[in-house]
Amino acid sequence: MFKLSIVTPEKIFKELEVNSIIAPGSEGYLGVLTNHAPLITTLVPGKLTAKDKNNQEKNYAISGGFLEVYKNQVTILADSIESLENIDIERAQKALDRAKKRLKSKDPGIDIPRASAAVRRALNRIKIYDSYIKRM
Repeated sequence: MFKLSIVTPEKIFKELEVNSIIAPGSEGYLGVLTNHAPLITTLVPGKLTAKDKNNQEKNYAISGGFLEVYKNQVTILADSIESLENIDIERAQKALDRAKKRLKSKDPGIDIPRASAAVRRALNRIKIYDSYIKRM
């Protein structure tokens, strides 16, 4: 078991005792188990899975950030994160539509990288929500 702390710019989101996590690293998904070697990596939008002592999965939609492993302590500094049960699918769909509209716009004032990131975040939330609904 090790301690997982998930922090957003607004608050400490969760602090859990877990036996494993799978996180969306910038080079692909990575797993962390007890006694993992020290590590710092960036995270991209994707699904974060944490398993507790009973192997019960907790799944989250994470929009990116950083992950640090050090002495059986994993800290995730997340841009934003939601548990699957709390994803507002209508809000995610509206965010996707707005971002796509911005990208299609010919307005030179549009921040293309920001709109592209918004599309990735919204698509991630929708994809994770859809997989959660299919399992129910």
